[in-house]
Amino acid sequence: MTLELDLQIALEMPGLPGEADFRRWTEAALAGADYSKDAELTLRVVNEAEITALNETYRHKQGPTNVLSFPFDAPPGVESALLGDVVICAPVVLREAVSQEKSPEAHWAHLTVHGVLHLLGYDHDEAQADIMESLEIRILSDLGYADPYGDPPDRL
Repeated sequence: MTLELDLQIALEMPGLPGEADFRRWTEAALAGADYSKDAELTLRVVNEAEITALNETYRHKQGPTNVLSFPFDAPPGVESALLGDVVICAPVVLREAVSQEKSPEAHWAHLTVHGVLHLLGYDHDEAQADIMESLEIRILSDLGYADPYGDPPDRL
């Protein structure tokens, strides 16, 4: 499997993860979900205004959120490695890390993995929530992070 990752940082903010971090987390999500085909995706790090506009336009929900995923669905008969786009809001990630007593790095890793799994079709609706969360926990553990849903959510 090869990964073509288009990382877009749409704001200036100290302490953001680097491309190597996002690549490692994305590759771990793909491998953890047993995705073995070539993959292309965009990962965009944004401010609250941009994520709020996307959240309101596409999910019809008010206000900012931490991560949104936009899977690409190729037309019938068209082969494509494009999985879609993951958009992560940096200010929300950092606030949540503090409020949830997680390291920012662990929370960035979790939301990157979470967003990529959504591109692969995983969801946290009633039917799939346990499957998706178990997969996230295993992938993050393999990366050296504690259970993001556990208590307390300390880094291993």
